[in-house]
Amino acid sequence: QVQLVESGGGLVQAGDSLKLSCAASGLTFRIYTMAWFRQAPGKEREFVAAVSWIGGSTDYSESVKGRFTISRDNAKNTVILQMNSLKPEDTANYYCAAYYKGWGTNSGYEYDYWGQGTQVTVSS
Repeated sequence: QVQLVESGGGLVQAGDSLKLSCAASGLTFRIYTMAWFRQAPGKEREFVAAVSWIGGSTDYSESVKGRFTISRDNAKNTVILQMNSLKPEDTANYYCAAYYKGWGTNSGYEYDYWGQGTQVTVSS
């Protein structure tokens, strides 16, 4: 079965950096657009970043653009989210998601598979 397993979350201070990883198995990784979403307590899930399955194009939410970088390694079936200059408002549970041959949407409803999430807490 398909598994997406996130790691790398933790408690950091504002201004620090953190790297999240998502290890995928049970799917043909190279033909899935991979993305990160996040959800804070009492808030709706929101799109963070995506990297396409073809060409490696990337997309970011305005709130993280310039601070976060998403990348993928098709040889290792892994997607990385490098988060720099973290802010308290980045505090959330971060989820990895996979979208079969898709692109062009920030809606989580289009994504086929999800991980269990990893918690990121940024203190001020």
